[in-house]
Amino acid sequence: MSRDLLEVTIPELEQMYSSHKYTVTEVVQWYLARIAKYNGIYRAVQTVDSEGALATATREDAEAAAGGSAYQRGPMWGVPIVTKANTSIKGLITTDGWKGYMIPGHELVAPKDATIVAKLRAAGAVIVGQTNMPDFAASDTNRSTAYGRTGNAYDVRFSPGGSSGGTVTVVTANLAVLGNGTDTGNSIRMPAATSSVVGVFPTRGLVSIAGIAPLDWLLDNTGPIARDVTDAAVALDVMAGPDPLDARTADSVAMAERGPYTAYLKADTLKGKRFGVPEFILQGAGVPFQGIPAEDSASTAAAYRAAARTPLRPETREAFMKALEGLRAAGATVVFDDSILPDSFAETVSRVYTMPYVREGTEKFLAEYGPAQYHSSAEYEKATGSPLPATIMRGEEADAPKDRHRVAQAMVETDPQAEANYLVPRRRALAAYNNALDRLHLDGFVYPAIQMPPPDETMPQDGQISTGPHSDTSWVNMIGVPAVVVPGGFYTDGLPFGLEISARPWKDGELLGWAYAYEQATRHRRPPVLVEKGLLPDAR
Repeated sequence: MSRDLLEVTIPELEQMYSSHKYTVTEVVQWYLARIAKYNGIYRAVQTVDSEGALATATREDAEAAAGGSAYQRGPMWGVPIVTKANTSIKGLITTDGWKGYMIPGHELVAPKDATIVAKLRAAGAVIVGQTNMPDFAASDTNRSTAYGRTGNAYDVRFSPGGSSGGTVTVVTANLAVLGNGTDTGNSIRMPAATSSVVGVFPTRGLVSIAGIAPLDWLLDNTGPIARDVTDAAVALDVMAGPDPLDARTADSVAMAERGPYTAYLKADTLKGKRFGVPEFILQGAGVPFQGIPAEDSASTAAAYRAAARTPLRPETREAFMKALEGLRAAGATVVFDDSILPDSFAETVSRVYTMPYVREGTEKFLAEYGPAQYHSSAEYEKATGSPLPATIMRGEEADAPKDRHRVAQAMVETDPQAEANYLVPRRRALAAYNNALDRLHLDGFVYPAIQMPPPDETMPQDGQISTGPHSDTSWVNMIGVPAVVVPGGFYTDGLPFGLEISARPWKDGELLGWAYAYEQATRHRRPPVLVEKGLLPDAR
């Protein structure tokens, strides 16, 4: 089974089921055994749902036996998957990585499935567990108060990135076939880059985020993390579609490219395509998380952006230039020009300011997906005696100037400042993005998914405890365009490098086609060699 299931894809697994080589129960048991063997070292799975997974597997095996040759399997039938710990699964604790949702007697037990979980189940997926993540998804590394630290599968000492580091470690280590990540500023794409997996950030509005505990709901997104582009495309097909609980998905059927997304996966799709390299990423220009308010002066905004500056490390620049060879070999042209999304673009997109609306997302989530004890922040405080943290109540302000006043919270739908703070800057930044594509006849943009290699978390980084690898990709969230990370090679020390490609809004199928062509031309991915003993007996 290990020979057959290591690096197995959904189509390969489907064939094994069709030929009756294995039952779903046997496959699920194999994955649960791998989790039991390695999870104490890498600590990627916070909650292992053996009972639920085996019950689903037993049911599917029984239905297949009863249906005989006429039995119709769903597109993800019998596929063992994981979900991130901020994604609601009925009856399980939605920890969101935070110990405050695990207080005995006051746990945030989900009353129902998140929309994507319901869709994945309906497609036949088997959920084997929930993955570790940093508190509220508010970190570039994967340390949580709920479960501790997740290690990189290629070297447990190093960071897998955050906040979807648990999912990428599970997927790259073959502890499940695939999983979901969430992304508010880089949290699918940056971890995918550390771990030689595919991470998809769909056009915002293609996939519902209902039932996912928010960090900043105006920036949040969810998408698949898989070992290859084909599996990611299958999963995105299942996850996509309108949802009454997420208003931004209302137009998805009319706007999105027609599926299935696997139809776009052709080895020659990069021929004749042109990709620009954003200059501001190469220069490390700062784009502050959650943006800068319209009322701030140009000098204050400049100071705020300077604090968020993330230089591109020389070794990452070298890995990026080498990864571009694969694009060119597959028939694409890569354009370098100082005018392609220069520093002025970073300045424009930095004005997309979402911090005043953070609380609205938290309150809406608890109202719909909170446990019986609390359906609001006030009810949580009454039940537990402690308030919810500022991170999800008024935004993350770590990089703000010291004289920044506390941000008053409002509803984006009724706030008179929403036009100046959020809507107009977002339209302006999206127009600048599209204009750059039009002016130079580009199909998309290509750039490093991270500004640096994964750091060693057993050693101080720049004189302090590591806060993880960092990226310059939060602008993707601010304008909601689709992006994908594919394995782009390895650094000299054996840790992965990830290449990110972005496209026009709603061109998710074409984007996956480019990723597939790059994957087929380069075959960069190689699985990690796992260890059975780590730095500590229980590597927290």
